[in-house]
Amino acid sequence: MEIVVWIGAGLSVIGLCGIVYSIVAVTRAKRANLPDEELRARIAKVLPVNLGALLISVIGLMAVVIGVMLG
Repeated sequence: MEIVVWIGAGLSVIGLCGIVYSIVAVTRAKRANLPDEELRARIAKVLPVNLGALLISVIGLMAVVIGVMLG
């Protein structure tokens, strides 16, 4: 079950990288002093990336917990 823990840890790291990317992208968009419509459009583009990264991270953490419990 050790392999499940490592796979889960890898997924969690990938998800964390996606979340950090989302934070950086939204921060850059806010600092650019864009008009309201354009700011909303940029944030709307980042939202699916953020949700996907969160899902991958959660799946990875669940795999780590399952691997630890079974191992």
